[in-house]
Amino acid sequence: MSMTTVSLTKKAENPISLTPVAAVKVAELIASEAADEILALRVAVKPGGCAGFNYDMFFDSEVAGDDIVREFDGVKVIVDSASAELLNGSTLDYNDGLQGAGFHITNPNATKGCGCGNSFS
Repeated sequence: MSMTTVSLTKKAENPISLTPVAAVKVAELIASEAADEILALRVAVKPGGCAGFNYDMFFDSEVAGDDIVREFDGVKVIVDSASAELLNGSTLDYNDGLQGAGFHITNPNATKGCGCGNSFS
């Protein structure tokens, strides 16, 4: 089993922020879901990937008691408490250019990444 290194802070008050461009894109995607319930973007960190951790993003309508909920330009973002420690201070951005299109997380706690761009330690 390999060891991974991630800097942890005592309290993750703002685990992740959305850029205005990312907030607009997330709002568009939520609107296209046509769900009966109010959806938020859940951002989580899961063990795995070639560098130790993977980012996971999906729409969710449930909020647990220890989740951290923030709002950016009308888009609610949910982060569980364990993921918040690993994401603290991160930024979610969206790029629709020809190269590197999609969502990208900039995480100041990641000590290394991998070629896929979705895995870090």
